[in-house]
Amino acid sequence: MEKVTKAEVIDFIANMTVLELSQLVKELEEKFGVTAAAPVAVGVAAPSAAEAAPAVEEQTEFDVVLTQVGPNKIPVIKEVRGITSLGLKEAKDAVENVPTTLKEAVSKAEAEEIKKKLEEQGATVEIK
Repeated sequence: MEKVTKAEVIDFIANMTVLELSQLVKELEEKFGVTAAAPVAVGVAAPSAAEAAPAVEEQTEFDVVLTQVGPNKIPVIKEVRGITSLGLKEAKDAVENVPTTLKEAVSKAEAEEIKKKLEEQGATVEIK
């Protein structure tokens, strides 16, 4: 059997009459169990952009990240100990290895309070 290229098939179809094309389509539909009918638009409206985008949930849990210690290292270590209940060595290690996450999954109010306390000691804090 001789192999036929796509280009030859397209050329053959291009030279068919409308009646021959109609019969070919019917035979292809029967052979492969498909339909060549164009999809009909149903009266369902597309969702608007506001409906299509999922609602952005307001963040309720925040992480407090110490990013810079500042000039007053000892008061920052003391504050970190009070906030995290870490021992002196662990608090010192946390302060010396910035950026470090001090608290995870806390409320916005608690995160803001922690940030305020640390910034009063000269540290830089991010709430994520």
